Amino acid sequence: MEPPYRAWLEVDLGALWANYALLSARAKGEVIPVLKAEAYGHGALPLARFLLGRGVRRVAVATLGEARALRRGGVGGEVLLLGSLHPLEAEEALALGLVPTLSTLEAARALAQRARALGLTPRAHLKVDTGMNRVGFPWREALAALRAVEALGVRVEGVYSHLATAGEDPSFVEVQRARFLEVQRALGPGYLYHLENSHGLLLHGGENARVGLALYGLIPGFGLRPVLRLLARPTLVKRLERGARVGYGGEYVARGGEWLATLPVGYADGLPRGAVRGVKGPDGSLLPVAGRISMDQTTVLLPAPVDLGAVFEVVGPDFGPTGLCALAEARGTIPYEVAVHLSRRLPRLYLLEGRVVERVE
Repeated sequence: MEPPYRAWLEVDLGALWANYALLSARAKGEVIPVLKAEAYGHGALPLARFLLGRGVRRVAVATLGEARALRRGGVGGEVLLLGSLHPLEAEEALALGLVPTLSTLEAARALAQRARALGLTPRAHLKVDTGMNRVGFPWREALAALRAVEALGVRVEGVYSHLATAGEDPSFVEVQRARFLEVQRALGPGYLYHLENSHGLLLHGGENARVGLALYGLIPGFGLRPVLRLLARPTLVKRLERGARVGYGGEYVARGGEWLATLPVGYADGLPRGAVRGVKGPDGSLLPVAGRISMDQTTVLLPAPVDLGAVFEVVGPDFGPTGLCALAEARGTIPYEVAVHLSRRLPRLYLLEGRVVERVE
């Protein structure tokens, strides 16, 4: 059955699982899927259900609100709260059964106090700063921080840091790795240590890793597959007269006789304004964008007329000219930024072996 939408996103769960399997094969330990920012625009709740349902041990998010949405959606598995717990968030983190990240003793005290009041045993991971200088206890003070946190009655289950230059500056990666290894030696066994991110794992291997970009297949050259595509049907198809101007500013001026299709997606849906050069037509050919992308619409030139049921691939699940990576490069940014701006007003279909298994509208 054709999706009853004029524009929608499709997420290939089979490709997602293949990416996870590839990453797991490279790691010596656990691979933690990172589902922050709505799973980088792919939809956190359906992906959490899918991954945990397939035996993944835990997922990670960035904010209390993201974790709350998973719990309200029925996700009962292990959820790691990344970043740095604020003392004001301690009670809800406990109530939701999360494993928060501690970067300060103030947050650790708040967590311990609220846990005692609720009759709960607080659990946490400790963040150690090995050189990124955003959050985390200084790596040289990791042992003292661990002892202080555990003395409060908090059960520290994991210790981690984050690579600042993986995929960019391998020499500083090694500096951070050496510092994290010293932390491990000082703290000893019994904790889940995780340092690697997507590029760190792919380029260097490692024990345990947190993966986002690679999970969604947005790093070329390693056998990963992008899992998302954006499809649209035209709302209008017409022939242009000579001299007709298209869109804001009238930048495209018709030679006369061209066919034009208006697609109901624009920069409000996450298309990078000025970076989209073409979309794939119903026959798979690349069609040029005519004029500027609007907030809600994009106009493309056609070799011949099509009916309003025709499907255009605006963002492709590949590394070609319509893929998220190409759009990010054209905009001078990273694929993350393009992906997280894909609008929630677009319906999302989750497919497994070609069959729709979940819809989010």
